[in-house]
Amino acid sequence: MKTISASDANRYFSRVLRDVAAGEAVTVVARGRPVASIAPIRPHDPAREAAKRRLLDRLHGQDVTGSRDWTRDALYER
Repeated sequence: MKTISASDANRYFSRVLRDVAAGEAVTVVARGRPVASIAPIRPHDPAREAAKRRLLDRLHGQDVTGSRDWTRDALYER
C-alpha cells in the first residue's frame, strides 16, 4: 500500500487515480495521521450482494419505531 501526504494527493490527484486504477491502494496522511484510503473498486461479489439484500429485506419487514413529527427544514436548523 502506497502512502502519500494530503498536499501531494491534491497536487497529483490524477496520478493517484492512475495508480488506483492499476490496482494499488493509497493511504492519504495529514500531519502524519492517516485520514483517507483510496482503493480500487472490488469486483462484483455475489455473496456480499446476497447479504445486503437479506439485510434490506429484514429492515423493510420491521415496524417503524419512534415519532416522525420532524421536517427536513427542522433537521437543518441551527
